[in-house]
Amino acid sequence: MNGRPTLAVVGATGAVGAVMLQILSQHADIWGEIRLIASPRTYGRKLTVRGEETEVLGLSEQVFDGVDVALFLVPDTVSAHWAPLAAARGAVVVDNSAAFRMDPDVPLVVPELNPHAVRTRPRGIVASPGCATLSMIVAVGALHAEFGARELVVSSYQAVSATGQDGVTTLRDQLSLVAGTELGTHPGDVRRAVGETTGPFPAPLALNVVPWAGSARQDGWSSEEMAIREETRKILDLPELRVAATCVHVPVITAHSLTVHARFEREVTVERAHEILATSPGVVLFDDPEAGDFPTPADVVGTDPTWVGRVRRSLDNPRALELFVCGDNLRKGAALNTVQIAEAVAAGLAKSAKP
Repeated sequence: MNGRPTLAVVGATGAVGAVMLQILSQHADIWGEIRLIASPRTYGRKLTVRGEETEVLGLSEQVFDGVDVALFLVPDTVSAHWAPLAAARGAVVVDNSAAFRMDPDVPLVVPELNPHAVRTRPRGIVASPGCATLSMIVAVGALHAEFGARELVVSSYQAVSATGQDGVTTLRDQLSLVAGTELGTHPGDVRRAVGETTGPFPAPLALNVVPWAGSARQDGWSSEEMAIREETRKILDLPELRVAATCVHVPVITAHSLTVHARFEREVTVERAHEILATSPGVVLFDDPEAGDFPTPADVVGTDPTWVGRVRRSLDNPRALELFVCGDNLRKGAALNTVQIAEAVAAGLAKSAKP
């Protein structure tokens, strides 16, 4: 690598790609050339990054020639095919999809918790966790470092932007159909009003919540629920950690929320938990419920940190805490974490390039 590293952004025209270009323009400018890459249907479009209009290139093997770091913000099947090809061309791939997260030869990285993991990448690929995991893991990881996590029971309240533009459009359309009505007072009235077109959700989401996210897995669990369990275990390097999750879609555009019951090895206090959370990178403590101070999706959307409130010691266990967390699923939950990994990789490349 000569000079500043060349960066490729694959999936630059998507929802996460748009946030990625904002973040790249806001962060310290450590990159040389930035190549924007997308599917053939958006080839030739021009997008702005770092104040400059840049033409979108079509996805091909040759487009990765000379690329040092490639960010993949695309569906699992696209990453599964193209990420190894980019790595074979010499790029370090940072992948935001689920394609490689549980591959034992691919580190799963949250820079606030396990930045050292980026250094060992046998396949030339580093994975970023899913948005639900990322919305809580920085806070949970900070508490684990102090108290030693033994068990997590989690409920997620997931925003529709996690399902892409189809989910956002579906919710907005449904809200327009129910606004100003008396719907929501009789069985099935909302379902009849919105019709059979419920987009990526198995039930209406306007005036409703839907206790399902992802695809079916064994014994009634969903893929999103199993992802929270498996990703948390891998990031914290606790393969036997007990984790149970229930994932719920809620009528929110962007920013996930989660309730977390965390049981630890050692006795906990709210005071010490507050100290840890208030001083942890990437976390904002916002916890004064009597004054109405606690995080909500409408307040944290568009921000980078994990916001934490409603911190309580369990009524029945002095070694357990209850807390409520919120995070923007398109920023820390996707684009931001991917950029942070890429910046750590670039720093390592710069060190290795020095004589």
